[in-house]
Amino acid sequence: MATLWNKGTCATSQVENFTVGNDRVLDLRLARYDVLGSIAHITMLESIGLLSGDELSLLKTTLEEILSSVDSGEFRLEDDVEDIHSQVELLLTRKLGDVGKKIHSGRSRNDQVLVDLKLFLRDELLSVRGQVLSLFGKLQALSGKYKDVLLPGYTHAQLAMPSSFGLWFGAYAESLVNDMYMLHGAYMVVNRNPLGSAAGYGNSFPLNREMTTELLGFASMDYNSVAAQLSRGKSERCVASAIGSVALTLNKFASDCCMYMCPNFGFIHFPDSLTTGSSIMPHKKNPDVWEMVRGKCNRVLAVENEISLMCSNMPHGYHRDYQLLKDVLFPALELVHECLDITSYMLDYIQVNENIVSSPLYEHLFTVEEVNRRVLSGVPFRDAYRQVGQEVNSGTFHYGPDTDSDGDGRNLTVDSLNHTHAGSVGNLCNDRIADLMTAAADW
Repeated sequence: MATLWNKGTCATSQVENFTVGNDRVLDLRLARYDVLGSIAHITMLESIGLLSGDELSLLKTTLEEILSSVDSGEFRLEDDVEDIHSQVELLLTRKLGDVGKKIHSGRSRNDQVLVDLKLFLRDELLSVRGQVLSLFGKLQALSGKYKDVLLPGYTHAQLAMPSSFGLWFGAYAESLVNDMYMLHGAYMVVNRNPLGSAAGYGNSFPLNREMTTELLGFASMDYNSVAAQLSRGKSERCVASAIGSVALTLNKFASDCCMYMCPNFGFIHFPDSLTTGSSIMPHKKNPDVWEMVRGKCNRVLAVENEISLMCSNMPHGYHRDYQLLKDVLFPALELVHECLDITSYMLDYIQVNENIVSSPLYEHLFTVEEVNRRVLSGVPFRDAYRQVGQEVNSGTFHYGPDTDSDGDGRNLTVDSLNHTHAGSVGNLCNDRIADLMTAAADW
């Protein structure tokens, strides 16, 4: 197998298969970034006299050809090539001879893979940011559309107090603001340049690390060479934590949807084409999409812990264990992209039941409203609480203001609840939440 570290001896095929594992497949996702990092590196090498202008021109032209093949989907790792770094260098030396061999001066595969990963993770975080912003916009729009439609609220999975669809949709929109903070934090961690740290202890060449930092668009470099290597594992863990935060929001929303779609609740509905049936029960409309979102997000939530355990018992410096992080994190990123996409898609078709609380099933939803109404009329809170509790126990409780003009039912609205404080059903503060997201996504 073609390797960058070959000194005339080769590992056995059994050792190669075990140590390389799935890395060749995963490495294809880094191909674009390996080429971009190499272009920045050789540009810097020419500036410090390790390459001539002609050599730089030859290398850069060939690297741009390789990049074009990556972008077109034609790039492949040959069967006997160990990884992406070896493949790129092989293509260069195959075409340019000894000039191609000069590309690795002043760097190690350690800082090479680090820069590839950081460039890749930076783009992944930007992509997730865009998806989160799109979903945020849909949730805010739904919150505004259904701001006056009451919805039962629950604590301990028991009927609690009146909520609204405006409050429910808006809650998940604001939760995404917190997720955006996490994404930004991870972005700041990965947006630092490790190139030039080599194997972790710097290099005797007079490398211009400021130059490669600027060429690759990093906010700063990882200054200390050892610290640059320490960022391996920590960068992945920060990204896992950030996407885990997004996954937790989606997981809870999916769980709500599974419950609300149940006919015993009947709060929301989706077209039959977005549900599945049963092989034996003809009436079934199963929430498979939401169940899969819930399950896939649980898998994402496990990734941060798995990365932490993989990295927690290694001294500083590079270890081959780090290769396994791609096996864990790359699929998790795919799951987050998928779950954000399908959640956004499903929201385009959500149907809301606008007459839920008219049912006497939800009479006790308004006990707190009745207590507060009596307090406002002069009854001490504890007395009002006791009175309403006794009425509930005796089966005589009724929320008086809720009878409609015909006296045959309930005609409750958000306005009838008189909730006016910030963040309540009557004052959603969606405009302020939108401002928070605008600021949080500014990176």
